[in-house]
Amino acid sequence: MQQEYHDALSGMQGRDILVIGDMVADIYLDGRISRISREAPVLVLEQAGEKVVAGGAANVVNNIATLGGAVHAAGLVGRDESADGLRAILAKNGADVRGLISDESRPTISKTRIIAGGRATVSQQIVRIDKESKEPVHPVIEAELRAYIESVLPTVEGVVISDYGSGTVTEGLQTLLIDYCRAKGIPSIVDSRYAVCRFSGIGYVKQNDAELAAAVGRELATTEDIIRAAEELREELHAKGVLVTRGELGMVLVENGAVHEIPVSDKSEVFDVSGAGDTCVATVILALAAGAEPALAARLSNIASGIAVRKLGTSTVSVRELAEAVEKQHPEYPSK
Repeated sequence: MQQEYHDALSGMQGRDILVIGDMVADIYLDGRISRISREAPVLVLEQAGEKVVAGGAANVVNNIATLGGAVHAAGLVGRDESADGLRAILAKNGADVRGLISDESRPTISKTRIIAGGRATVSQQIVRIDKESKEPVHPVIEAELRAYIESVLPTVEGVVISDYGSGTVTEGLQTLLIDYCRAKGIPSIVDSRYAVCRFSGIGYVKQNDAELAAAVGRELATTEDIIRAAEELREELHAKGVLVTRGELGMVLVENGAVHEIPVSDKSEVFDVSGAGDTCVATVILALAAGAEPALAARLSNIASGIAVRKLGTSTVSVRELAEAVEKQHPEYPSK
């Protein structure tokens, strides 16, 4: 077991991964409660800080970078401060951001959270403001994104499609990526919030239990229900495997003829589950690109996700953190 982990973690370093999907700027506006407004029964906040964090597909990119991968980010952004912030965050960690195509007709997808607090009160989110375009991607912009993807595909060792329902992954781009990965034997994985059934031919599928229930159209009350549903989805998409995350119940990986139940790796306090699925996907694709067996890739992703949920907000996991967590849970694994 220890040699498997050592080989996987070592092999993950420098793997060339393409991530395409809905790039999101998570914006946190921190305000201190000043008074009640005279205009309406609402709080008046004095802005105390603002932070931009990579969200959506951008969080997958960030996690691959901090886990040691060589990652290419492909998606759409506007010509605005949110786009500048995303580029800076990803480039700082060494990601290739040339594939973040600017479209002045649409804003960068953003989720702005207003956080209110005071000297004697706990800060908490009081409202979230989302901004995105609902218009289809313009053919000229899609062609520019396609040209970038085609330019990097010859070097790529793994592909992630991160679909948050904002329309970045068009049918044409989806077909290009899936067909290329199947022809070249390159690992691929999709994480789709609302439309996973469209990704026929993908290598692996990541869903949480609620998303899987929506995909198959029924309640999944037991582990057996989840396994049956995951196998149905795997067969429908002609995929190699379906990985289902289940929160405090761990994960289930269903392959053709094999089922792997993976319990939670660390039952320490959970602070925030935001972005843990992105950490999971990032770890899986890097491990698969390194030649790890799918079950080992899933176990590593389970450990990495356990680190992510103990951090506030969307966050990344470093290869050092992952190696230390593996050593803690598997003392025979030698830390480097």
